[in-house]
Amino acid sequence: MTRVAIIGAGSTVFAVQMMIDTMAIEGLDAGSFALVDIDGPRLERAHKIAEKVVGMAGKGWTVEASTERHDVLEGCDYIINTIEVSGLQTVKHDYEIPMKYGVDQCIGDTIGPGGLFKALRTGPAWIDILRDAEELCPEAVVLNYTNPMSLLMLAAFQAVDMPMVGLCHSVQGSSMQLAGYLGIPYPELEWKCAGINHNAWFTELKRGGEDMYPVLRERIKDPNIYELDPVRFEVMKYLGAFVTESSGHFSEYVPYFRKRPELIEKYCRAHYLGESGFYAREWPKWRAGAEQHVQRMIDGEEPINMHRSHEYASYIVEAVEHNKPTVIYGNVMNYGSIDNLPQDGCVEVACLVDRNGIQPTYFGALPEQLAALNRAHMAFHELAAQAILNFDKQAAKYALMIDPLTAAVCSLDEIDQMFEEMFEAERDYLPGFE
Repeated sequence: MTRVAIIGAGSTVFAVQMMIDTMAIEGLDAGSFALVDIDGPRLERAHKIAEKVVGMAGKGWTVEASTERHDVLEGCDYIINTIEVSGLQTVKHDYEIPMKYGVDQCIGDTIGPGGLFKALRTGPAWIDILRDAEELCPEAVVLNYTNPMSLLMLAAFQAVDMPMVGLCHSVQGSSMQLAGYLGIPYPELEWKCAGINHNAWFTELKRGGEDMYPVLRERIKDPNIYELDPVRFEVMKYLGAFVTESSGHFSEYVPYFRKRPELIEKYCRAHYLGESGFYAREWPKWRAGAEQHVQRMIDGEEPINMHRSHEYASYIVEAVEHNKPTVIYGNVMNYGSIDNLPQDGCVEVACLVDRNGIQPTYFGALPEQLAALNRAHMAFHELAAQAILNFDKQAAKYALMIDPLTAAVCSLDEIDQMFEEMFEAERDYLPGFE
């Protein structure tokens, strides 16, 4: 029987969706879920809702839960990672300290000061999980959903030898948005996309063989469309391709939009479109709201939607278990997929999945201006991965010094001071770095 472990199952809404998706696979009628979280009360809530959805599915699935992953990893076929390490305690530091130095973040969980320190908190725990898995279930397919995606996957590939892929919904989500902006049915949109996570590029957009980019450039002259995604449309206008991450998040990945207050005012909007400190203020509320939502579902006060989502995890399970070929966009080692990005770096490309596992496909070369932006991030990722694997504080500091937005705003001395101030504020959540 198929056995699926969900690590960080206390992020209950997502964990439940992973189970619902898996049980929706036709012909996969029995198996077991192993839920793991170090937070006992959150795990108990996850276990209760899991028992409920397993019962509703009406199949031969079972569920168990443990705060000790060693108790449940043996024999697992799939491991879904969704961990969050010390996020509630540090999210304000990740935003407020950089802001003192003029580094203005909207989300701050992937690159920049916030993304770096999230990686330093998360990476060691992630590698510990993988090393246990390599010992207890070395053939298991590891599916990672935790950010910062690219650098955590890079560190993982450097640390262990297991079948792994990093999964995001930015490619499928952005392609759906593009169909909406173009005013065409989603099934009719054809595209090519590659790059790195949150910075992958739609190098082709077509409909029935017709290039849709001229149409999109006309469409964004309408303020009602432009205002839906201003940063991404600016990037498309000047650099030639639409990128996979939202305007607010992408605005902090490059040096163009957030280095001066007047630029933030011109290009950034409320909420996910670039609001300063949006994630730091809202994420604790979202987490509390999600827990209340799950409790209401447990108590029968809210319905449970048993429909399968567009997240890739269950389609990978289906492809491997039933040899039903599918294509996903995954974060994998380059090894020849994209010609003009580092071959020993982590990239996001189309991957074929079947009984042979996850097989990255060949893309070719990105337009050089796009590859150059990706390479800057990949250098950051390499330094941050070295920091995680070697508990190398200096490598982490070097990463921050070459971060595109931070370098656009601060001097080297200011970056050094910012790093040390953040490190001191988060010292208790960075074991091993001393």
